[in-house]
Amino acid sequence: EFQLQESGGDSAQTGGSLRLSCAPNGYYGVFCMAWFRQAPGMEREAVASIDTVGTTTYADSVKGRFTISQDSAKNTLYLRMNSLKPEDTATYYCAAESTFPKCIRMQTTVIVGASASASDFMYWGQGTPVTVSS
Repeated sequence: EFQLQESGGDSAQTGGSLRLSCAPNGYYGVFCMAWFRQAPGMEREAVASIDTVGTTTYADSVKGRFTISQDSAKNTLYLRMNSLKPEDTATYYCAAESTFPKCIRMQTTVIVGASASASDFMYWGQGTPVTVSS
């Protein structure tokens, strides 16, 4: 069974940096992956996405501060977060999709800054918490 496991969540000061990792147990036909985040009492919002050819998309709220990347050799997805703000505090989830139409939907969700539910995309990790203090 295809599974995702996030790591790297921690506490940081405003202006600090963190790097999140997402280690799938394979790329079984996965065409795209993304990072989402969910703060307490809020909807799960899209943060960034990347497809198999390296095309990336970012939500306006993180553009210029966060960088999504993937290391095919290590089979790992990353989210580098710089210039952290208290409003970045949330549980961060990685998600993956294996169909082209759903990948388009994933990218669109990120670009328009929309929210998503667990049923919107096929694969999700358990989440890793990030806390940014002022």
